[in-house]
Amino acid sequence: MTPDARALLSAALSANGGDASSDFDLNPGRPPPPAAPLRGAAVLVAVRTDTIVPRLLLTKRSSALKHHPGQIAFPGGKIDPGDPTPEAAALREAHEEVGLPDGAAEVLGTLPPHRTVTGFAVTPVLALIAAPFQAVPEAGEVDEAFDVPLAHVLDPQNYLIGARQWRGQTRRYYTVPYGPYYIWGATARILRGLAARVTT
Repeated sequence: MTPDARALLSAALSANGGDASSDFDLNPGRPPPPAAPLRGAAVLVAVRTDTIVPRLLLTKRSSALKHHPGQIAFPGGKIDPGDPTPEAAALREAHEEVGLPDGAAEVLGTLPPHRTVTGFAVTPVLALIAAPFQAVPEAGEVDEAFDVPLAHVLDPQNYLIGARQWRGQTRRYYTVPYGPYYIWGATARILRGLAARVTT
């Protein structure tokens, strides 16, 4: 499956429709706040090809965290001053959060940035993991590391639109549930953008 996954994702990287996305996309009546500087972040959108079918690596954030407790997320986080590139930041975070060995991921490129409602400009780094590895969740930050079939998140029909109250306002967002995992928010929005690139 590795050549198929590689070809599919490489084509997605070169597809048209490279607009940035944001948590505000489904809430046009509530635009982003004015001119606060965005903080840089990077996430690793890692596709495992050591499995029978390609699978997407995800984490469940610790329920003890102050920000986004218990949410499904990509491995990733803030870009530190010592990170030379967003790609380096995403790989460093994946090593820290799930024990991804250095050199285990082959970076294919980056997807358009995503702006979060919490003030981050997130660079999604698309990568392949061909060699088997045992994910080891970072204690205190990651409750679980798991993977879902890539085909599931690349099918636009699997996406729904949810809504909840946030700071006194109703906010709408994408979801792409899989089994017991409720994938939503920025993670689902980034994946929805990838799905659109694959299907167009």
